[in-house]
Amino acid sequence: MTTVSLSSAEGRWVMASAILASSMGFIDGTALNVVLPSLQKSLNASGTEIFWILNAYLLMMASLILVGGALGDHLGRKKVFMIGIALFILGSTASGLAPGVAWLIGFRALQGLGGSLMIPGSLSLISSSIDDKEKGKAIGTWSAITTVVTMGGPVIGGALADAGLWRFIFFINIPIGLAALWMLWRKVQERREDGANPALDLPGAASIAFGLALLTFGCLRIPNTSIGDRWVILSLVCGLVLLVAFVFIEKNSRHPMMPLYLFTNSTFAGTNLLTFFLYAGLGVAMLFLSLDLVQAQGYSQLQSGLTFLPFTVVMILCSRLAGSLADKHGPKPFLVGGPALAGAGLFLLSFVRETNGPKAYWTTFLPGVMVFGLGMACTVAPLTTAVMGAVSDQMSGVASGVNNALTRIANVFANAMLGLLAVLLFTASLKGRVGALALDPPTRQAVLAQAVNLGNAKPPSSLSGPVAASVRAIYRSGFVDVYVKVMRIAAAFAWLAALLGLVTIKPRAQEAGFKGKGKAATLPS
Repeated sequence: MTTVSLSSAEGRWVMASAILASSMGFIDGTALNVVLPSLQKSLNASGTEIFWILNAYLLMMASLILVGGALGDHLGRKKVFMIGIALFILGSTASGLAPGVAWLIGFRALQGLGGSLMIPGSLSLISSSIDDKEKGKAIGTWSAITTVVTMGGPVIGGALADAGLWRFIFFINIPIGLAALWMLWRKVQERREDGANPALDLPGAASIAFGLALLTFGCLRIPNTSIGDRWVILSLVCGLVLLVAFVFIEKNSRHPMMPLYLFTNSTFAGTNLLTFFLYAGLGVAMLFLSLDLVQAQGYSQLQSGLTFLPFTVVMILCSRLAGSLADKHGPKPFLVGGPALAGAGLFLLSFVRETNGPKAYWTTFLPGVMVFGLGMACTVAPLTTAVMGAVSDQMSGVASGVNNALTRIANVFANAMLGLLAVLLFTASLKGRVGALALDPPTRQAVLAQAVNLGNAKPPSSLSGPVAASVRAIYRSGFVDVYVKVMRIAAAFAWLAALLGLVTIKPRAQEAGFKGKGKAATLPS
């Protein structure tokens, strides 16, 4: 398989197309959290529907991202990358035009299908196209530019949402994607793995996709019914059965999408468990922070987007240094201290209750955001080092893919479980407060029924004047209570990740010998 120089014309086109395509995914992901309040209000979406809008995309990504990488090896990296971009554009266009929540959820799933081919395809194309001696520089360039571009996601999202143009969060992907497709079509050659095995683990992908979807459905249905609802019980049981089936399929498959024998290496298993809990906390914290800022604290969506800039700046400034120090001293100190510091930042943020709005940001949210960002900056690069260092070189691509998939699974888990918990906590908080108001039973029930809308809850139309204002104040303080509890749970997830790093990751002095054992463990029987 021929490669090209990074400075050659084709090398530059490869880099440009990969950066454009990756930027679509990163901007879409970071901007969407910021526009969710506007989207929820515009589509009159409930809180559970908001979690479905997020999870529809993540479910497809979690279940198919490993299959997407394998398809590129088998059918041609350029071809699969272009199909992924085209599907992502189609899903983005349809999402922007969606007339209602149900349509948007379906189109987000289509976006996820495209993303599962596009995201692994970008780095795969760079890796297979650029000369080995320049590959590190190419990936570093890709990482640096996409990180800077990603910084603009929350700001763009906030500005568009404040202008009532939240749908353009999806539409901006169209020109970017079309430019990437043109570059690939006209300027980049096809590359595929010689002798690649055509077998794909479709049963594994189907079982984990439907298993996670059924668990999500069951969890998010509980607030509208009860834990004893037959559809809740059926979906939860079937979801668990399918996840058990997934483990069985992966154990017995000749070409598993997630090779379970990798997890016999305690460092690999530990770093992936660390990834799961840390990113579960990260995902739910970012979501509830966005909702709290706009729906409870009175920030505009542009101001909400700007509050995340310090987090991103700290990541950019400190991640490279953390990676270099991890190379020198081993990743363990960073995979214990980093998640512990991130948890401390989330815990600090949980003490911020009702504030005086954006003017109080510098003394309320900023300290926690900075500590959280520093903790993540100390973790991300060393985590990659630990995951890749735990397996043999020939399994490094699979190891990276598994770790990538687990970040999506973690977000699905967090959105489903903590989405359910948030609605239940909000309902309990409202019950404790509404009792102090002189409301008749039907009106009280109507007030409590708004709990499924979380921070977008509105007083019933039958209420007006001081009573309606009191109900709005109850909704605000109740949602802040939920935010506080969710942030503390997210902090607990981060601290659990730190504990896993302490227990499972070997110190630098034992690393060489342990990696040798890891190599033996990665070979299938």
